[in-house]
Amino acid sequence: MNAPLLEIKNLQTHFFSERGAARAVDGVSLIMERGSFLGIVGESGCGKTVMALSVMGLIQSPPGRIAGGEILFEGRNLLALPPDEIRAIRGKEISMIFQEPMTSLNPVFRVQDQIIEVLEQHRKVSRKAAIEATRKLLHQVGIPSAEEHMRDYPHQMSGGMRQRVMIAMAIACEPKLIIADEPTTALDVTIQAQILDLLQELREVYRCAVMLITHDLGIVAEVADRVVVMYTGRIVEEAPVVDLFEKPLHPYTQGLMRSIPGSRASRGKKRLEAISGVVPSLFDLPRGCRFNTRCTYAFERCFVEPEPELLTVEKGHSVRCRLYEG
Repeated sequence: MNAPLLEIKNLQTHFFSERGAARAVDGVSLIMERGSFLGIVGESGCGKTVMALSVMGLIQSPPGRIAGGEILFEGRNLLALPPDEIRAIRGKEISMIFQEPMTSLNPVFRVQDQIIEVLEQHRKVSRKAAIEATRKLLHQVGIPSAEEHMRDYPHQMSGGMRQRVMIAMAIACEPKLIIADEPTTALDVTIQAQILDLLQELREVYRCAVMLITHDLGIVAEVADRVVVMYTGRIVEEAPVVDLFEKPLHPYTQGLMRSIPGSRASRGKKRLEAISGVVPSLFDLPRGCRFNTRCTYAFERCFVEPEPELLTVEKGHSVRCRLYEG
């Protein structure tokens, strides 16, 4: 039996400071098949980006450290590979589109030079071939007059064009997995739709898997096959996208749904509902369920007993909540 493209097992990524250890990712397990489109959603600070950086081998140490678990890519444990093998995989077989292209692109190098570097590093092509490939990539991601813009510096481009450059770099080596971290942040609605359409198109062209990290459930509804909902470093719900929107199970997911204009959960209400309270500090997590101080359904066991493991409620739909035990 072929191994999944990506399998994360009990991943634990911690950050250390004078206040103690912050468990940014605390026991995350998930599977991505080849060609799948997985949405990872949750509030800022829930561990989405840290999980992605762990897969890429980009956790800065100190203060961060992967304290446990496995990250299996095509059956190989990335955490056990030497640095040179990780660098060979990063950018070639797994690529990442970062949240803010203006800070991810080098401001003192032209766009073409940054893409050419990727091609020369991983595909070992000549300078002439890399320049031609760069032109085709920029054209493929929808940059008009690609030949003219190749020699632009990042500050000479709009936000949408810079994001397309990042996508061109990500697909330069035809990776098997693309991790897109908030790729539509700070873009207007029209450009957001174009970027999402582009990701869908590239997925079909290259038959690659896409992991989309976002706080916007509306975006996930448009493009993802499955959805993982994270809260304080843990997965609290996982389901096919249709099931999640038709029947969200975890109180946190239900709260997120009620905050989406036009969603089934918010339909007929004059005002959108906000989830009460605030996200707890990773240095001072509540005893029991980590959502208990914000949950309207919490009962005694939620405050005194450890959180349950993910419970399979329906086929393909699992939730971490005592409401569904038994």
